[in-house]
Amino acid sequence: MGCPRDNKICTAADAVARIEDGTTVASGGFIGAAHAEALTAAIERRFKTDHRPRDLTLMYAAGQGDGGQRGLNHLAHEGLVRRVIGGHWGLAPRLGQLALQGKIDGYVFPQGVMCHLFRDIAAGRPGCITRVGIETFIDPIHTGGRVHPDSPDGLVDRVELGGETYLWYKAIPIDVALIRATAADPLANLVMDREAIIGEVLPLAQAAHNSGGIVIAQVEQLLDSPAPPMQVRVPGILVNHVVVAGPHEHEQTFAEPFNPVYCSPGDASGSDFEFEPMAMDARQIIAARACDEVPTGAIANLGIGMPEGIARIASQRGNLHEFTLTVESGPIGGIPAGGLSFGAAAHPHAIIDQPAQFDFYDGRGLDFAALGAAQIDSDGNVNVSKFGDRLAGVGGFVNITQSARNLVFCGTFTAGGLEVRVEAGRLHIITEGRTAKFVDRVEQLSYSGTHARKIGQRVLYVTERAVFQLVNEGLELIEIAPGIDLETQVLALMAFRPTMGNVKPMPAHVFVPCDSRMK
Repeated sequence: MGCPRDNKICTAADAVARIEDGTTVASGGFIGAAHAEALTAAIERRFKTDHRPRDLTLMYAAGQGDGGQRGLNHLAHEGLVRRVIGGHWGLAPRLGQLALQGKIDGYVFPQGVMCHLFRDIAAGRPGCITRVGIETFIDPIHTGGRVHPDSPDGLVDRVELGGETYLWYKAIPIDVALIRATAADPLANLVMDREAIIGEVLPLAQAAHNSGGIVIAQVEQLLDSPAPPMQVRVPGILVNHVVVAGPHEHEQTFAEPFNPVYCSPGDASGSDFEFEPMAMDARQIIAARACDEVPTGAIANLGIGMPEGIARIASQRGNLHEFTLTVESGPIGGIPAGGLSFGAAAHPHAIIDQPAQFDFYDGRGLDFAALGAAQIDSDGNVNVSKFGDRLAGVGGFVNITQSARNLVFCGTFTAGGLEVRVEAGRLHIITEGRTAKFVDRVEQLSYSGTHARKIGQRVLYVTERAVFQLVNEGLELIEIAPGIDLETQVLALMAFRPTMGNVKPMPAHVFVPCDSRMK
């Protein structure tokens, strides 16, 4: 009896030749982690040579790309894709431009919803029914997640169940699933022991199989012996084609070929984490003030960018062990990586699959979350998803911000060239940013202050010079930095006037370098 895997092994070119025009292709991965780079690159090569496949529907959960050529950027060709439904678009900017120009039908759905939708498609359910996305731009009362107004609506509807309003994201059969694992054993079972995340490989494979489609799996090696059953992430019965990729197309993340800390445990005390001290700038001030809000014992999520500094501040304060960090891609514990390795975590305590992580988030399991904010308005609404001719999407932002019990938005008061200096515990604005971030109305409603008030969320908006909280009347100014003039350096730069009561100074310790405080 031959090895079942042998009949499934083929080249990337042969595998993607099975993709027919007009089919629905779902791609797994998180930025570069667990993304099948060899397969998306092969699709692009085939299209450039043969002008096929054409008119694909592309579905994905987390953003996959490097902002340049890799990941889903390979598929950003007019004619190759006809419709794209995904969570985060910022790392595949050419796809975003096609959608903004109306050359393809583009839709932005929450990352967690997409993960769950794959699972619902696999189970033969009519779609994903959830409250995630209510009262945001994804809600059909606004745009239904459409990037361009000419794109057809109807992919998401409002429904009433038990007197409550939900969103119904409709199931779409998946013809091709592109997934990645570390290795395939002789049964074509897939293991992921050198991957940074598990992602949604199993739901994708099950959804394609149960839709009558095919599953193409990229691996970096073939095993000689069957894998231990408990280590198998995708059983071989679901896998149609196995492609062995070269090292340059199977890097652990788009920033690192392989970093063992992403798939190995560390010291339970957290003492194996070391950070360079942060510069005494706006980023440190914001991170230090936000770090004050993390409850002891909290299960937390920190967004990419500005909020990442919270972990560094906590480490320098010596209280990093007092809460547990998680990443929406699946890692629990350890320290989330940044940049193009975001999605991975150094020395995680556990790594679960991405849909399960969002189950936990959506059920309000997060005690604390800190995320960025690009625009904020008088109602406490936040935009992170669209700015003029730039489409970012939302990734896991909507799931996280609509569910965390305590929420902090982190960002500088203005953007574009802001320079500050701290002297003797007082903040000085050297150069003001060119772009106001506190606007009359956000360009796109990524986060609803109205919905937050309904569910009783505690929400702060932390900048380097002022702190606001969400109240029934909208935004209330509660703190101002020492050295900042309220009228000229705060209120005059806002498109609205916040409510104000007893405005206090921001805590003095956030304007002192961490290493100085620890001496």
